[in-house]
Parts: sequence; structure tokens; C-alpha cells
Amino acid sequence: MTANILFYIIIFILVISYLVDLVMSYLNAKHAKKPIPEILQDVYTEQEYLTSQDYKITKDLFGVYTATFSLILTLAFFFFDGFAILDQWARTFTEHPIGVALIFFGAIMLASDILTTPFEYYNTFVIEEKFGFNNMKPITFFADKLKGWLMGIVIGGGLLALIIWIYEATQNLFWLYAWGVITLFSIGANLFYARLIVPIFNKQAPLEKSELRSQIETYASKVGFNLTHIFTIDGSKRSSKANAYFSGLGREKRITLYDTLINDLENTEIVAVLAHEVGHYKQKHVITNLLLSVAITGFTLWLFSLCLAQPIIAEAVGVSTPSFHVGMVVFGILYTPISAVTGFFMSALSRKHEYEADNYAAETYNAESLISSLKKLSKNSLSNLTPHPLYVKLKYSHPTLLQRVENLEKR
Repeated sequence: MTANILFYIIIFILVISYLVDLVMSYLNAKHAKKPIPEILQDVYTEQEYLTSQDYKITKDLFGVYTATFSLILTLAFFFFDGFAILDQWARTFTEHPIGVALIFFGAIMLASDILTTPFEYYNTFVIEEKFGFNNMKPITFFADKLKGWLMGIVIGGGLLALIIWIYEATQNLFWLYAWGVITLFSIGANLFYARLIVPIFNKQAPLEKSELRSQIETYASKVGFNLTHIFTIDGSKRSSKANAYFSGLGREKRITLYDTLINDLENTEIVAVLAHEVGHYKQKHVITNLLLSVAITGFTLWLFSLCLAQPIIAEAVGVSTPSFHVGMVVFGILYTPISAVTGFFMSALSRKHEYEADNYAAETYNAESLISSLKKLSKNSLSNLTPHPLYVKLKYSHPTLLQRVENLEKR
């Protein structure tokens, strides 16, 4: 294979990925016009249903515009030797592999973020605002941007520098050492995400003594779940959409409830949502997902190490000097078809886990409260109640509301 052929394979992957997403969005939009199933007729009023359709059409069109803009920029960068020019520019500052890589990726990330920020701003302050979801102020939006950049420099840059240093020191075995480093980082992130990262963006506070906390503690005691960390988070400062999540392992495990969730749901419905999250822990989904993620990471790094050894990788994008950072860019695109396959199976597993967590909540608490909470959360986020089945298989990490309700009503 020549560098020229590899170049067009890369372009082919980029274009096909874009077209597949475009077709899937079209099919999903067309399918959304189907009548709402009888079992979900109580989710929306007629006017609310029309609003949900308007929201979906608006978001889909915006998604097409942003994806098209991104594809055009990416193709232009490839066809006009953008990577070669950027690599040469980075080398005017230093020839050290770590320094060149940090400047190279820093420039790409910064330029990309600056170019896409207007789209993000429009999505937040025009689209989400129009449909009543946005609570964010511009100062918060730009503060989040700045915090994201700083975290990217400190955490992302630090991790990248360490991995390149490992590569320079170990060469052929770099993937094995890098795998170990990334695994430790992933475990640490899982353990301390809520304690160290979340406070940078949101205020967290222990759930105060109340009837809700009492009901949560009663349930946790009933199922033998040692829950000492129950937190609320000020999600309403950014959006009216509600959420809850489980994080951490061992003594660091905690349940976090968005203040919007507490405002939108009854106490029994909130406990049902929490029971679902406890179900994930009891069914060992957190550990399973972590182990699978570690395995996929190892496989990916091994493939990456094989690509790095091929000079054609750099030559395909016009770079004369093979380097870690250029290899990383090219490999990231070549890996897209494999990523799609692994993502398909991981999404299928995730949907299976959601069913299992729902079943656990139904068995240990009650199905009616969970059904009611799911319907309210779908209504409040203007969810699409009739997504295309293929779109669900390819894109959804959760079963549809219809699938979850039908499953729960069998319990």
C-alpha cells in the first residue's frame, strides 16, 4: 500500500462516517412521526407532543449543520497539508518529541474549540433557551470553557506527556506500560471524579435531613446497601433537565441527585430512580464496564503500537518525520470502523444493564414509581418517544422509554 492510497482510505472513512450519521438521522426523524404507542399516551398532551417534535427537528437540523461544518474543515486540513504545516510550525519551537506533541495537539484543540464555540453558544442560548431548558448565563458558559481548557492542559497534557515519554523509553513495549498507566488513571478518575472534578463546575452538598433522605436511607438499609454519601448538585444553574448518577467504588461510592430531579419528582419516584442506580452497583455493572473499558483500551493501544512502527502512517498526511502525535491522529481515524463495532456491542451491553437495573428497582422497591419517574423525565426533556429501531441499536446506551415501560409492566 502506498501513502497516497492510505490517504484516500482516511478520507473515505471520514466521509462514510458522516454519511452514515446523516442517513441514521434522516431515518430517525422520519420514524419520529409515527403515532405514540398507547402505553405512552399519558406522557405528553397534544401541544407538548408538537413541541417535542419541533425540538427534535431543530436539534437534528443543527446537528447536520455542525457535522457538515466539521467535515469540511477536516477535509480541508487533510487536502491542504494542514498536519504537515502544523508539525513543521511546532518544530520551530522545539525538537523534543514531547514538546512538539504538546504544541501540535494544543494548537489543534484550541483552534477546534474556538471554531466550534459559536455553535455551542447558539445551541445553548438559542435552541435550548427557546425550548425552556437553558438556565446558564454567558459568564458561566465562558467560565466553563476556561476551566475546560485548564483541565485539558493539566490533565490531558500531563497524561499525553507521560505516555510519549514511555514510548520514547520503551518503544515496542510502550503499549503495555501505557495500558497500565491509563488503567490506573481510569480507576483513579472513577474513584475521585465526584470529589475532585465535579466541584470545579458545580456545587455539591450532602442531602439534608428530610423525609426524602429518610426514605432513601430506609431503602438502602432494606437492600443492604451501605450508603453514607448522598449528595445534591446544582444542575439547575445550567439546565432544567434532570439527572441522577452513581459514582465511585468502595468507601468512595456516592449517589448524586440533581436539584432539578428533586424538584420534578415525588419522593417515591426519586427513591425508585435511586433504586435503579443501586441496581447498577448490586449487579456489578460498574466493575464490568470498567474491566471491559480496560480491555478495549489495551487492545487499542496494541493496535496503535503496530501503526506507529509503519512510516507510511506519517507519509499519508504529508509528514516526512514519523512521530507519535501524527501517528495518533491517523490511527484515530483508521480506528473508527473498529470503534464503531466495539461501540455497538458496548451500547448493547449498556442497554442490557439498564434492563437489569430497572428489574432490580422493581423487585426491591416498586415498578409503578419507576415507570412514573421515567415518564416525567422523558416529558421534561422533550424526549423522542418513537425513535427508529436501528438508530436505537447504533446510538442508544439506554432502552427506549417504551421498551423500559413494557419491561417493567411485566414485573
